[in-house]
Amino acid sequence: MKLRNLWIAVVLAFVFAVPFGKAQEITVAAAADLQFAFPDVAARFQKDTGKSVKLIFGSSGTFFAQIQNGAPFDIFCSADIDYPRKLESVGLTEPGTLYSYATGKIVLWVPNQSKLDLSKGLRVLLDPSIGKIALANPEHAPYGRAAVAAMKHENIYETISGKFVLGENISQAASFVTSGSADIGIVALSLALAPAMKQKGRYVEIPADTYPVLEQAAVILKSSRKKDVARQFVDFLKTPPILELMRSYGFSVPGGSTAVH
Repeated sequence: MKLRNLWIAVVLAFVFAVPFGKAQEITVAAAADLQFAFPDVAARFQKDTGKSVKLIFGSSGTFFAQIQNGAPFDIFCSADIDYPRKLESVGLTEPGTLYSYATGKIVLWVPNQSKLDLSKGLRVLLDPSIGKIALANPEHAPYGRAAVAAMKHENIYETISGKFVLGENISQAASFVTSGSADIGIVALSLALAPAMKQKGRYVEIPADTYPVLEQAAVILKSSRKKDVARQFVDFLKTPPILELMRSYGFSVPGGSTAVH
């Protein structure tokens, strides 16, 4: 009898193990500029809490549209605070959960072998040797809109717009330059500082006063079935170690500035 009861217990443990595991996992729709920073954040969260995070990266505007159409995300981490605010205004977010977790920056980035003089700043984009300039699609990517604003501020947008290669998001725009499909790119500082790009090229920051502030925000979605875990994750983003981690990727964070590099 004891053996039979033990066998039943083992079977029940197996049956419920997978559902329980899934109940501990949240899905986060994350802006593409978080592609390198957030896997670190998620790994630390799992280590500290035992709960996992499924990260899906893309353009904030695309996620905004998907969420409006019922996409099953638990948290939306946008590169533009306006998208979460709009979702909040129509009742698609959990009240009181919107959190501005970082402010991003844009940079000019070229491969190591490039002879372009980045000390010229955005004016370097007028160099006749440049065939293609990579940036994120400004239609739905905040970093793309920031790039366009900076070029218009320098009065060079109309002159060079015919050379643009548009990425679906800022990560794809960066890949165009690293792969050689573009000669130079306007990308997120957080990507330029990541080991995958830092070793392959060099960058210069674009003055922050030439484009709108890239204030980024996270919000828990009303449709989430795992709000307790989602709240844990958003609270985790506010902890000193994570704020310091985000600084190391070039973000300005609440209560502090960008790390010095």
